Amino acid sequence: MELARPQLIHRWISVFMLLCIFSFEAQCFYLPGVAPQDFLKGDPLMVKVNKLTSTKTQLPYSYYSLPYCTPKQIVDSAENLGEVLRGDRIENSPYEFHMREPQMCNVVCRSVLNAKTAKELKEKIEDEYRVNMILDNLPLVMPIKRPDLDTTVYQHGFYVGLKGQYAGSKEEKHFIHNHLIFTVKFHKDPQTDAARVVGFEVRPFSVKHEYDGEWNGKNRLTTCDPHAKRTVTSSDSPQEVEDKKEIIFTYDVQFEESDIKWASRWDTYLLMADDQIHWFSIVNSLMIVLFLSGMVAMIMLRTLYRDISKYNQLETQEEAQEETGWKLVHGDVFRPPINSDLLCVYVGTGVQFFGMTVVTMTFAVLGFLSPSNRGGLMTAMLLLWAFMGVFAGYASARLYKMFKGSEWKKITLKTALMFPGVVFLLFFVLNALIWGEKSSGAVPFGTMFALVFLWFGIAVPLVFVGSYVGFKKPAIEDPVKTNKIPRQVPEQAWYMNPVFSILIGGILPFGAVFIELFFILTSIWLQQFYYIFGFLFIVFVILIVTCAEITIVLCYFQLCSEDYLWWWRSYLTSGSSALYLFLYAAFYFFTKLEITKPVSGMLYFGYMLIASYAFFVLTGTIGFYACFWFTRLIYSSLKID
Repeated sequence: MELARPQLIHRWISVFMLLCIFSFEAQCFYLPGVAPQDFLKGDPLMVKVNKLTSTKTQLPYSYYSLPYCTPKQIVDSAENLGEVLRGDRIENSPYEFHMREPQMCNVVCRSVLNAKTAKELKEKIEDEYRVNMILDNLPLVMPIKRPDLDTTVYQHGFYVGLKGQYAGSKEEKHFIHNHLIFTVKFHKDPQTDAARVVGFEVRPFSVKHEYDGEWNGKNRLTTCDPHAKRTVTSSDSPQEVEDKKEIIFTYDVQFEESDIKWASRWDTYLLMADDQIHWFSIVNSLMIVLFLSGMVAMIMLRTLYRDISKYNQLETQEEAQEETGWKLVHGDVFRPPINSDLLCVYVGTGVQFFGMTVVTMTFAVLGFLSPSNRGGLMTAMLLLWAFMGVFAGYASARLYKMFKGSEWKKITLKTALMFPGVVFLLFFVLNALIWGEKSSGAVPFGTMFALVFLWFGIAVPLVFVGSYVGFKKPAIEDPVKTNKIPRQVPEQAWYMNPVFSILIGGILPFGAVFIELFFILTSIWLQQFYYIFGFLFIVFVILIVTCAEITIVLCYFQLCSEDYLWWWRSYLTSGSSALYLFLYAAFYFFTKLEITKPVSGMLYFGYMLIASYAFFVLTGTIGFYACFWFTRLIYSSLKID
């Protein structure tokens, strides 16, 4: 009986593993958790509308905030936390398609503008707002030919309208895109008659529709008539936006068979025409890493080895007194710094941020955070931030106990509240600004409550758990004893001035990431897809190595100058790269963006300030731990009585 049990367990494990393999095989192409949907000929296709977006204002608005045609009942789609924070408002629409059944000149509705709606439309056209739609989870795109590269690029959505002048007139008028030619690309299954949607494109036109007699809803248009095979092919007689003007909204649907399989339907959206720049960025960053690695290796092998062996061979106290450099400060190097509590808080927060970044990037590289899962990245980051609180508490408590601290609850509370508190305050102010603009980007009260619950209900208790465990552990022992009386720091050379060396230290980590940063900023502020997490992961690894090495090099030079105040400086050296990130964001704002509204400018700088603050905490912690390891390593090698 006893022998049979392990065999039974072994058999069950084998069955379980086989099931796992089969289920993985079945789902390996659909990691995002979005299963393909098959449509037979004539099956209805539901077109949904999303927010109106503009790169000029960065303020999203609901689709139905403009006088567009509405369905009988507007139904909101359930949005996840990330979608709500992005300002997505997904609703149903009056557009009705049937699979592989082309339609021509379908009238959606007729709308007569008044002074208010005409003004709203003109403002949106002026600010270059785009309409976003979704079909079978695919966003609507507008193909644009690029003659210089002989390729087609895809723009998200289509513009609400355009500005122009009539021939012979200098007065600028606003025209609305009221006729849409949709192209639905499908991939047909050769065995069955079913098809899957693999593309959703549009060509918008502005047409002043005409008809005979009074409007009764069933009139035949003379400008677009399927019976007479008269279609819209240009915007030669456009529909003007003015008070009392009538607009008739129409659309065509074309179906086009495609060789693109469902699993790779996102490839067109995510195609990067300039991946060579990313490789150049990585090679450039690797050069920095190699240079720094060479310096670190030189310090470790030549200088330290020689210095330690020499110091360990000294026989008399007099000879030891004659020694200069980093060995002389061994009695002060592990003296707790001023504001050690604050350092513990920031190190703990940095560990939390580091954990969140590593796990998020790992999931993204493996393909779990697909763009088809809108808002997935942001939702994942927020949840991971909350769960990584346990590591924040642990790291800050361990360091606090090493500094002979006793009030662990106080330090835990500071760790749990300081960084999220600052970010939440900034976010609340920015949200109030968006609310004032009546934008759909404003986070509703319910979502704000969910964020507060995530913070106080999950993150704060986990920080306490981590802190409790960390404080229970025995304190980290210093490799050398600390003298009772602090040593005086000699006058430093101008290049060893703390401010100067801190600012110099931030240049290289920033230099390692700034090319990739350009693409990230473009994807956030110019509404493009960013899905090159493989490149980003490599750059992130390079950033970690660069932060660690530059801090070690500068820390060594500092200790050689008999300046033992390295705790805060190690954090600020690599953390100062956040200052360069913010300055680059300002440069990007003035050179690449066309933001004119003061509120939009405040939003940009507010969000970039939050991003820079997070980057400061992340890079500062990497630098601190590198320097912490380095100092412990070199001083533990010394023989001191």
